[in-house]
Amino acid sequence: MKFLRFLYKDKPSYGIVQGDEVVRIEGSIYSSYEMTEDAFALSNIKVLAPVIPNKVVAIGLNYKRHAEEVNMPLPTQPRVFLPSVSAIIGTEDTIELVHPEHKNEHEGELAVIIGKRAYHVSEEAALEYVLGFTCCNDISDRNIQLEDGKPARAKSFPTYKPLGPVIETNLNPDHLQIQVRVNGQLKQDSNSNDMIFSVRHLISYISHQMVLEPGDVIITGTPSGVSPLTEGDLVEVEIEGIGVLRNQVVFKNNGDSPK
Repeated sequence: MKFLRFLYKDKPSYGIVQGDEVVRIEGSIYSSYEMTEDAFALSNIKVLAPVIPNKVVAIGLNYKRHAEEVNMPLPTQPRVFLPSVSAIIGTEDTIELVHPEHKNEHEGELAVIIGKRAYHVSEEAALEYVLGFTCCNDISDRNIQLEDGKPARAKSFPTYKPLGPVIETNLNPDHLQIQVRVNGQLKQDSNSNDMIFSVRHLISYISHQMVLEPGDVIITGTPSGVSPLTEGDLVEVEIEGIGVLRNQVVFKNNGDSPK
């Protein structure tokens, strides 16, 4: 099942995708809801980011081939950081590069949407705490990342965390094709089976460090093939079983914004 968040009467609402339509629901996607009689063509609605979470938990360097391409050793435990929630946008929204003179790169990632409160959960039970999965494009300012020696600031600018287009609830995260295209050219082409730490392991590990709440997002790392972005680029992140997250890139007019 695919949950979709969209504008209804100028307010966010959830629905369930059925073919080329979305049927609006009332209630909570995390507990109980009812179908309504309101159905809308997908082509006629404004799709929103699937969630606005309390926190985004990101994992760095979690694909074997990506570690190889950046010439770094495989981590012995997950590298956890928390980018800003204010970076989240939805599909078809615009990515605004704050420092276009920097090296800014796309990172297509599988995102996990937490469905219920998780604290000290076992790896075996981890998927019981998942509502579903969506696509993420973890935009990264490499100049700032190198300057800081850590990634959070480099990935927290507004618009640097596109999510969407839907939350797919019926998916096995262990073997999913992940592709990123820039202007139609394939840049990243991998599979979630190249992860160093599985989705189950990540949920369990993170839940032993902090409480995960319904709607929280875990972005699980990017495969090899990241590449720079520039103004006018169209970036598409496609994950098997979920769909395509699509965003255009522009340069932001910063005035005297500090570097």
